[in-house]
Amino acid sequence: MHARSPLKLAILAAATVAISLTAGCGGRGGKPRDTAFVARDVDTLYRAAKDRLDRGDTRVAAALFDEVERQHPYSPWARRAQLMSSFSYYVAKDYNKSTQAAQRFLEIHPGNRDAPYAYYLIALCYYEQISDVSRDQKNTLLALNALNEVVRRYPGTRYASDARLKIDLVNDHLAGKEMEIGRFYERSGRWLAASLRFRTVVDQYQTTSHTPEALFRIVETNLAMGIPEEAQKAAAVLGSNYPGSEWYQKAFDLMQKHAAGTQVS
Repeated sequence: MHARSPLKLAILAAATVAISLTAGCGGRGGKPRDTAFVARDVDTLYRAAKDRLDRGDTRVAAALFDEVERQHPYSPWARRAQLMSSFSYYVAKDYNKSTQAAQRFLEIHPGNRDAPYAYYLIALCYYEQISDVSRDQKNTLLALNALNEVVRRYPGTRYASDARLKIDLVNDHLAGKEMEIGRFYERSGRWLAASLRFRTVVDQYQTTSHTPEALFRIVETNLAMGIPEEAQKAAAVLGSNYPGSEWYQKAFDLMQKHAAGTQVS
């Protein structure tokens, strides 16, 4: 659903380079063979995986990084390979395997200096799977939880800075889902159910772009239920916070037409 932003790609690329550079430079010269699943020394195998990644053959790269861990589980390279595998799967859009690799890394190395990167990758995997508001929002909620975890654990990092931006987008998406359901209820004449959905947007997602419309819909539904005082309250909040918006003008016209002179007690 989401295009990969230059900022996100830059963060991932920089972190991946850092992980690669710490992998060591010793080993044999010459071009490594790319035959997977053949027993090889760890240096050659890791370099073969990195070469595949550099050439954009991400699925083969991920499989080769997995081989590093499988063939040399007690080597320092195995730890690095886990994250490189997760990154390779992410670029290949195999988000489930990317998440699994990052989670395995965190289970084994929870205090590693690259742990923030692993948490960030997990959050991105869920974020990339956010679906249209007409569909189930399970991955949206998982993305929100994972992004909040990055901010909570590593507030001063570049990963947290990017996560905060994405949290705003995710909240806007969730608010959009509430609006869609509310509009459906309103079209069906289920005024109370609709009003509760719009109220959720105002109460839980008040900083999103959907708040002005939600307030207007509250005016509409309360007038439909014969509660002009509540409609007036919502119209007043709308006028106070979004005086120049089209939604305030609509609410003002609606109140003038159906509840002129209503006083809020």
